[in-house]
Amino acid sequence: MAKKADTGTPALKLLTARGIDHVPHPYDHGAHHDDGAGFGDEAVRQLRAAGLDVDGHRVFKTLLADVDGRLVCAVVPVAGMLDLKALAAAAGGKKAVMADPARAQRSSGYVVGGISPLGQRTALPTFVDASAQRFATVLVSAGRRGLQVELAPQDLVAVTGGSFADLGR
Repeated sequence: MAKKADTGTPALKLLTARGIDHVPHPYDHGAHHDDGAGFGDEAVRQLRAAGLDVDGHRVFKTLLADVDGRLVCAVVPVAGMLDLKALAAAAGGKKAVMADPARAQRSSGYVVGGISPLGQRTALPTFVDASAQRFATVLVSAGRRGLQVELAPQDLVAVTGGSFADLGR
């Protein structure tokens, strides 16, 4: 996998600056979304339509949650769901709830549907579902709707200062 020129998002600029191998994958983002639902599924469909052999287990969504009053970042497969109890435990807390979308956007600097675990305005504790380790590369949002970035899961954890945890159900 070769580094490609970044397309301007903080996520891609961070990967380029750190010398981390990555490949941006732009796709046609439909304008039919107005509530943030289904962005991950859309990414999988559009990436497949563009000829990339991916499924919802290798494409990961970025979710921000509030654990005992502090924001954390969870990165889980599009094909799965986040287990909030598991996230709370991984973060050393008691209770996790999904973050308010406006708070998530302010903290990350990205819009819902384009929140990347990389290059967030405020660095958050990051937890990547352990299933990512089954793949040589995974895809996550590159910081805008219609743009994913492919990289090694170990690089994702290293650059975010995160850790692997069993988060899915």
